[in-house]
Amino acid sequence: MSDALRVGLMVPINNTTMERELLAWLPAGSTCSTQRIPRGKGLLTKESLPEYVAQALTLAKAFDDPAVDVVAYGCTAAGFISGPAGDAALQSDLAAITGKNVVTTARSMVLALQDIGATKIALVTPYPDAVNTQLKAFLADGGIAVKRFNSFYAQNTDELGRIESHQVAKLARETMDDDCEAMFIGCSQLPTYEVLGDLEREFGRPTFSSIQVTARRAQRVVTTQAST
Repeated sequence: MSDALRVGLMVPINNTTMERELLAWLPAGSTCSTQRIPRGKGLLTKESLPEYVAQALTLAKAFDDPAVDVVAYGCTAAGFISGPAGDAALQSDLAAITGKNVVTTARSMVLALQDIGATKIALVTPYPDAVNTQLKAFLADGGIAVKRFNSFYAQNTDELGRIESHQVAKLARETMDDDCEAMFIGCSQLPTYEVLGDLEREFGRPTFSSIQVTARRAQRVVTTQAST
């Protein structure tokens, strides 16, 4: 798990956080080749998702390259909005196009929580109500109930991009409860690297973010592949 990774990262064109923080979570010397998926100013919805995914599949061809170890589909909402089956199908399509192992942030989220046996969590997101409902359903399919919840309710990518790490930490503190077994901070645009460790020590329970779990999953699949 200590070897550097070469990650082919896919993120929305507006994302200013994930590449930097993903490299911070990965072993020293890791690199990112990033493809930015075009989108409008609005947050993703079921209606806008098909066009977004189609563009992602086209851009993924760039990662059919020996210099890439693993592909990370780093948009949380673009995974969970289509549900577990849709996310799995996209992962399979990306693997077929790139010839690489693929991790999706949405699936990485569920697997990280399942790994620690969490069934009751606190959840913080930046999303509007309709998207939050879809995220809760995605988690519920994995046996994970959201007991405490809060959101920034960002209405567009400009609002999303203005959220800072201290604001994320504040909302997480307002949301966490003794009945929750873990905290998850969803969305690969939200900055969390500087605050996640402090929150986990303060809560005394596992505290995850979208970018962190994607990094962990990417390391795991590459290590597993190398050992087989």
